Amino acid sequence: MSPRTTHALAPFSGLYGAIVAARLALYRAGIFKTHRINAPVISVGNLTTGGTGKTPLVAWLARAVAREGRSPCVLTRGYGRADAHRRVVVSDGARVLAEAREGGDEPRLLAEALSGLAAVVSDADRVAAAHWAMENLRSDAFILDDGFQHLRLARDLDVVTIDATNPWGGAHLLPRGRLRERRSGLRRADCVVVTRAELAADLAVLRAEIAPLTEAVVLTAQTRTLGLRTLGGDELAHAVEQPVAAFCGVGNPQAFFAHLRADGHTLVHTRAFPDHHPYTPEELTHFVREAVRHGARTLLTTAKDGVKLRAQDFALPVYIVEVELQFDYPEALLTLVRQALSTKTPPA
Repeated sequence: MSPRTTHALAPFSGLYGAIVAARLALYRAGIFKTHRINAPVISVGNLTTGGTGKTPLVAWLARAVAREGRSPCVLTRGYGRADAHRRVVVSDGARVLAEAREGGDEPRLLAEALSGLAAVVSDADRVAAAHWAMENLRSDAFILDDGFQHLRLARDLDVVTIDATNPWGGAHLLPRGRLRERRSGLRRADCVVVTRAELAADLAVLRAEIAPLTEAVVLTAQTRTLGLRTLGGDELAHAVEQPVAAFCGVGNPQAFFAHLRADGHTLVHTRAFPDHHPYTPEELTHFVREAVRHGARTLLTTAKDGVKLRAQDFALPVYIVEVELQFDYPEALLTLVRQALSTKTPPA
C-alpha cells in the first residue's frame, strides 16, 4: 500500500475506531449481552488481521485440556467455507466429518490434528454452537478460535497472540493498517503469547512495548518444524531435494517463507495467495510451471493449504511443512489453563 493510499484511508480508520470503541462500551454497560455457559471457555485471538500463529496454539490448548480429562470442543467461525451461515460439525471428537470447503480450511486442519481428542464446530453463532455441543457431543470445555473480539461468549481465559514479525499491523486501525482494535485492548488479556519469536527483529524491544499495555502473563513461542509430509501421507521426512519453491494462502506468507529459509531450504521461487484461498487447477499449473522455470525440484506449502490440495495433481513432489509451537515457559500457560478449567466442574 502506497503512502498516499495509506493517508487517504486515515478518516476511515478513525470511523472504524469509533465504531469499535462504541461496541466495547455497549458490552461494558451491559446493553450488549455477554452469555456465560456452564463450561469453561478459553479464547485465543489477536489484535490484528492476518496470521499470527493462532491455529497451532488452539491445537496446543485443546491437547492440554484433553490431558486434564476434559472433552474439549473448538468453536470457530470457519472462514472461507462455502456457507458461512450454516453450522458444520467438522469433527465430533472421534471422526472427521467435513471437508475443508464445507467446514473451512483451519477447522479441517484442527479436526485432523485433534482426532480422538477434541470436537471442532464451525458456526458464526458460537454461543448456540456451544450449547449444541454440550447437549449433543457431551463437550465440557471450549476453545474459542479467533475470539478476542467475540464478546458475546464469556471466557475464563483470554489468550492473545502477537506475531513477532509484524506485531502491530502497521500501527494503524483497519483499513489503513491491520489493527482490529487499539493496542490498549490488550488490557483485557489474561495471557499474551508472542509467536514466531525466532524471527523477531528484537524480542526485548517488543516485550518492552507490550509491558505497559497489559498486566497479563507474557510468554514467547517459537515455531518449530516437526518434519515434511507428502500430500495425503502420514510419515514425516526431514530432508527434500533442493532447491525448492514455496506457496501458501495464509495471513502472513512472508513469515512462512522466512521460516523455510531459517530451516535451511534454498527458495528459488515463492507465491503468496490470499488467506483461505480456494485453489484452481489452472493457477496451480501456472505456479508449478514457474517453479520449474526457476529450477525448483520440490514444492513446499503449509498444513492449512494441504487440506485443500489432496485432489490436485502436481508435476513436482509436494511436501507439507508440519510445525508446532515451542514455548519458553509452557508451565505458566498450563497453570492458567488449569485455573480456567477449575472454574466449572464437568458434569458427572
